[in-house]
Amino acid sequence: MKRLYELTVKEALELLESKEITARELVQSCLDRIEEMEPTIHAFLLIIKEEALKAADQIDMKRTKGEPLGKLAGIPYSLKDVYSTKGYTTTAGSKMLEGYIAPYNATVVEKLAKEDAILIGKTNCDPFGFGSSTENSAYGVTRNPLDTDRVPGGSSGGSGAAVAYGGGLFSIGEDTGGSIRCPAAFCGIVGLKPTYGRVSRYGSIAYASSYDTVGPMTKDIYDNALILSVIAGKDTRDATTSAEKVKPYHQALDLSLKGRKVGVVKEYLGDGVDEEVKKAINQAIEVYKSLGCEIVEVSLPYTEYAIAAYYVIGISEASSNLARMDGIRFGHEANVDDWKDKIIKTRGEGFGPEEKRRVMVGTYALSTGYADKYYHKAQQVRAILKDDILKAFKKVDILLTPTMPVLPPKIGENTDDPLKMWLMDAFTVTINPVGVPALALPAGNTKDGLSVGMQLIGPHFKEDTLYNFAYLYEKSIKDTLN
Repeated sequence: MKRLYELTVKEALELLESKEITARELVQSCLDRIEEMEPTIHAFLLIIKEEALKAADQIDMKRTKGEPLGKLAGIPYSLKDVYSTKGYTTTAGSKMLEGYIAPYNATVVEKLAKEDAILIGKTNCDPFGFGSSTENSAYGVTRNPLDTDRVPGGSSGGSGAAVAYGGGLFSIGEDTGGSIRCPAAFCGIVGLKPTYGRVSRYGSIAYASSYDTVGPMTKDIYDNALILSVIAGKDTRDATTSAEKVKPYHQALDLSLKGRKVGVVKEYLGDGVDEEVKKAINQAIEVYKSLGCEIVEVSLPYTEYAIAAYYVIGISEASSNLARMDGIRFGHEANVDDWKDKIIKTRGEGFGPEEKRRVMVGTYALSTGYADKYYHKAQQVRAILKDDILKAFKKVDILLTPTMPVLPPKIGENTDDPLKMWLMDAFTVTINPVGVPALALPAGNTKDGLSVGMQLIGPHFKEDTLYNFAYLYEKSIKDTLN
């Protein structure tokens, strides 16, 4: 029998509604698991114990009285520490925001609270989302629960690790170039980067404003679809959100895939892809064939330029967004009287090496004489990448790729080679500049027990299609993963 922290959201809701368990018991189980695992894993920056138990007691009382409850009543979850939470610290994994307490809640926090989900803590992350391993956090490294010598991925590594070991039944991550999908792949869970504008970014500390997306990280596909149906939708406080109708994504998962077309991107299975990853993806292709799908080879010829274009645009936007962190408007304040010296010392003390690296490169790319050469050229490549992918969707329903080209590296393996770390994101960074949704889910396990992730990519606002393909795949291989 599963321990309570091992339950999926769906399983927990069924037990809560039948009164076989209480919300307090469920929350306490997750808190106990956090206490057990955190000395080793370090997934959390903040644990909200007393408030979470109090909220659980209130939900139990309402359930006993038969009062109306939200769709997620009593479900404990965690939140990447880039989202504003009123009355609690929000650090974005950076010393620059150490001790900062937001005066309001992010929209995603409000929506989950409305449905009676219970926030139990905020998770570790690379500072401002700058990283793929959660090794850059100013508050220490997070370890992968599947192998504690390895990274959990990033930048939402704390969220990935927390879901994987049972520190809450789901988490909300943030994806700018793979920050949800990478830890989902490395930790063996499910993570969605939704269509840009599908979920409000209000209250999220920005990395690159034209890339950032808010998405769920869960144990399985059903849970992910359920959480998206709660957090998606138009928000008047975020002008980039879409009025596109929010679907009950969890209610149409079992539709037949017979005759549907899966595009396999040939550029994503070439040199540099680990053999274990290739093996898992080829096995996934066979599963889709058995489900009646037609496999179509697809080419995205401009993929080789994606990383360069992504980083030029992304870190240019990051350098602009971080300009407000100057010790006067936001963030850490150096003890210096002269305002110019204050800004210099504040940013020197508050930013770590990865933050400084991205600010300097981004500022250079936007500077007079170089903006046309780098930033504007990258925007042209972005348009070509978008055209590439949209053309592919005229031939196929979804695209299938590895999530990451490699297995999770050992902690410290890539820290002295930032370029190698950036190149690790080759298959995820293509997606954010285009704005389409992408779903990461386990494709299988290696002989050493590591997870291999695959990525399903769909047209704009076709999250329901991704969930359908993913759910039937998950259903087909469930026995082999257990």
